[in-house]
Amino acid sequence: MIRRMVKRGNFRRNLGQRFGFFTDEFQSNLRGKKTVWLQSISVGETQVALRLAREWMLREPDLQIVISVTTSTGFDLANRAPGKNFHVIYNPIDLAWIVRRTLNAVQPASLVLIEGTWPVLLAETWRRGIPVSLVARLSPRSARRFRRFRSFTGPIFALLDRVFVQEPEEKIIWETLGAPPRAIHCCGAIKYDEPPKPTVLRAEFQSILLSLGVTDSSFILLAGSTFPGEEVILARTYLKLRETFPDLFLILVPRHVERMPEILLELASLPLEIARRTEPKKADLLLVDTTGELRDWYAFATVVFIGKSLTSTGGQNPVEPALLGKPVVFGPHMENFAPIVRQWLETDAAIQVADESDLGIQVERLLKNPELRSALARQAIAAISVHFGATERVVDELTKLAV
Repeated sequence: MIRRMVKRGNFRRNLGQRFGFFTDEFQSNLRGKKTVWLQSISVGETQVALRLAREWMLREPDLQIVISVTTSTGFDLANRAPGKNFHVIYNPIDLAWIVRRTLNAVQPASLVLIEGTWPVLLAETWRRGIPVSLVARLSPRSARRFRRFRSFTGPIFALLDRVFVQEPEEKIIWETLGAPPRAIHCCGAIKYDEPPKPTVLRAEFQSILLSLGVTDSSFILLAGSTFPGEEVILARTYLKLRETFPDLFLILVPRHVERMPEILLELASLPLEIARRTEPKKADLLLVDTTGELRDWYAFATVVFIGKSLTSTGGQNPVEPALLGKPVVFGPHMENFAPIVRQWLETDAAIQVADESDLGIQVERLLKNPELRSALARQAIAAISVHFGATERVVDELTKLAV
């Protein structure tokens, strides 16, 4: 944990919160008020927490919301939420004395875990009679691990008062893992609930693209949340495609910005002029070296490639660009989003490629065929629509617990 915190940077900020130490001001702002604690991890989970928080506060305007995060990027995103009722902290280390200090400071009426469980925190909230809910997302890999160690993990999941799953088939999986059947509710995926709303960043990004020579008529291939090895594959693919599409532009948005030196070194051997988001200049491709902006960059794409699907396993969220009407391409490894990917492939709502060569063929096909791009986007949104309203359905259940 320490190694990862140092690597990600900004670990000294509010470091005491990770050990259960909070200011008198923080505690006095919550004292005597109804408070719910939403515990997230990084940017994706924090976006889910913020959606829940906004919906909950529409129903209870005086409610105090504590959102806790693990990463500094999640902390920055949560801190942008307006309103005096939002309080952002770092997740406490899951040790008994630290958890107790944090619970004493927050005094939550309810705890909501976003896509992750902390055993000591769960045990301590159960002892205090605080209801705990889990907004679940379970990869096949995690499910296999939990089954293997069910004698340890089963009693932990048994402490949950609500488990909100995304797909009906996940109910059976969670029952086999030890969650009480009465606690499991299929409400859909909050991440897929609504299209990303435009922000002021989009106007700024349009200006940046214009300064790079990218116009409204240019084709843009955007690779989102890329992992090691994928940036150079996309760059080589781009160079080949540019022979047919001279107005094509490439935008690379790596998952982890601390990899920038490594990425620049890999791309140095290619005949490409590279601009960075923080240092825009006339270039062939844009390398985004900032965080929390991917959804706004998606808005400018002609075709979107989903990272962590070619050279790594699991995949990243393919729904955000689809909700913006963008055709989506991904590699063979999308295990973390298996239900929606399976549905998309069955209904011709996305394109899955096998390797670098196939990637070039399929992207060229999409660039040549605007009707195909539109059809993919329409089919994807139709498949996602079953998740619309998920936020309201989850909050309906949460409000029954936090009394």
